[in-house]
Amino acid sequence: MSSQTKVVTNYCLPKPRPAYLPIEGSALYANRDFYDKIAETAVNNKRKLTYKNVCPIRSGLAWKVPAGSVCRIVTIEGPQVCDLNIWNAHNPRERMWASRTRQLHSCHVSVYDRLWSTLPYLRPLVTITGDSLKDRGQDEWGGRVHDLMGTRCDPYVDKLLSGVDNDFHCHSNLTRAIMPHGLTEFDVHDVLNVFQLTGTNEYDQYFMEPCPAKKGDYFEFFAEIDLLCAISTCPGGSLKDWGWGEGDENASSGDMLDSCRPLGVEVYTITDDEILKNWKSPEPVDYKGNHGLKLAPH
Repeated sequence: MSSQTKVVTNYCLPKPRPAYLPIEGSALYANRDFYDKIAETAVNNKRKLTYKNVCPIRSGLAWKVPAGSVCRIVTIEGPQVCDLNIWNAHNPRERMWASRTRQLHSCHVSVYDRLWSTLPYLRPLVTITGDSLKDRGQDEWGGRVHDLMGTRCDPYVDKLLSGVDNDFHCHSNLTRAIMPHGLTEFDVHDVLNVFQLTGTNEYDQYFMEPCPAKKGDYFEFFAEIDLLCAISTCPGGSLKDWGWGEGDENASSGDMLDSCRPLGVEVYTITDDEILKNWKSPEPVDYKGNHGLKLAPH
């Protein structure tokens, strides 16, 4: 369940009861007071810009975020969705686990939710600290932004559906972006669709609606460990004209290129040492069961 609707007592739980409920003191729920202080550094001059870049339209960008830093993705010119991948900067086998995050929090994430890593690590890679769409990122059908339900567009499913080879999908953009960091297509994983508005219809089918973001909207997170991040500025742009294939004849209306915009990426360090004084990177879950395997005696 989402930490945005965290409950304290069992009788407050929504129906049906969420499947994943933590024990008291679990790392599932973020310390709101601490992460509020992180967010407030944006307005009280307690952060310093250390990295800034622009991801062009229909392209990819990869960058590193040191532990204890804040990363912000910005719609610098207007609505544009992007696909986000995250890895441990020192061990790409540890990477964001979209499906487990979806189970632990919700299908759409926002402030105080955390993005969790794959097994055998299972720790928060980031905690979301800022989301300018959190109060207006929902449509009349119950769709919401920042989606963990779908995954990246890719040339394989496009060929399956359109019969055409197209090279500038989010999967391909992410592949190109991470290659200078020694990663390959096999390291690209299921994504968080930032700024993307999605839901399920009455037949439980996945739908996508136009991005509600405006110029200057942002999605921000705190790095719990050293990270390698990558985004793709989706070739569908704001998704108002999306379709399979890249030309007018395949789009639902108009040309998708007309709705494509670049995105900005910013990384900040926290300059107030007092805020991070008692913080430390989370450790992987301390499971020692060895999956029930018994070691032979010497």
